[in-house]
Amino acid sequence: MLELMNQFLDYLSIERGLSRNTINAYRQDLKKFMEYVGSRDIEKIKKITKQDISRYLLDFLRDKELSSSSIARNLVAVKMFFRFLISERIIKQDPAGIIESPRLLQSLPDVLSIDEVTTMLEAPDTKSLLGHRDKAALELMYATGVRVSEIVELMLQNFNMDMGFIRCVGKGGKERIIPVGKKAKLALSRYLEKSRPKLSRRSQDRHLFLSRLGRKISRQSFWKMLKKYARLAHIKKRITPHTLRHSFATHLLEKGADLRSIQEMLGHADISTTQIYTHVNKTRLKGIHKKYHPRG
Repeated sequence: MLELMNQFLDYLSIERGLSRNTINAYRQDLKKFMEYVGSRDIEKIKKITKQDISRYLLDFLRDKELSSSSIARNLVAVKMFFRFLISERIIKQDPAGIIESPRLLQSLPDVLSIDEVTTMLEAPDTKSLLGHRDKAALELMYATGVRVSEIVELMLQNFNMDMGFIRCVGKGGKERIIPVGKKAKLALSRYLEKSRPKLSRRSQDRHLFLSRLGRKISRQSFWKMLKKYARLAHIKKRITPHTLRHSFATHLLEKGADLRSIQEMLGHADISTTQIYTHVNKTRLKGIHKKYHPRG
């Protein structure tokens, strides 16, 4: 079964072009499933039944007090694995095919106000090398809505200074062009002029954003950076790597941008993913009405 799992993961990488992070998530989920199947003395993949998968979801995962979204994600991994086995004619019947995912409550993302974003973007000390870098990175994230996983992979040639846009490669290797606003462009220009040449003295790394050692900055470093400047800006809300991305989309919608344009800039394959921001907007409007209307 382990060999079949590895074949499936190779298929996801080579044929489907999924990212390393996504494949690692599938690997971890399928390992849990394999461990459960092994604990029930099931040695062959053909012996796994719908009841076995249902028990796995009900017993093993719920005993670990996982959320419904985690259970649904585990089921997706199992379903895709069995579809792969069907397509490769390794099995004839799909035991996971008719199992439904648990209903998910769609949680609204945490969003900063425009004032909170402005305060956070002004927090870096631009008298230092890393301050210039951090200012440019934060401005770019808010200006474009890119994911943290995307910004760490940006190369120097991905930023077009004259035209004012970046070329970003997102999930599934899909490429998109995103405009860069004047403030982000100015912050990037200053970083490239005053900071990056000094950071790159120790290496020939061509990534746009470098660490103090002259190497590609990590996603974990970006997360720490966000938390640091949120703290300096006295922001009490929960900050995640996606916070500026959510704020970017919500503020565009509030200012009148159409959903299709936001979808394209965010790199969402399906507009239903982008539509969550309409719910965020309605929730914010209700809060404003309740707070400020005389009869709210």
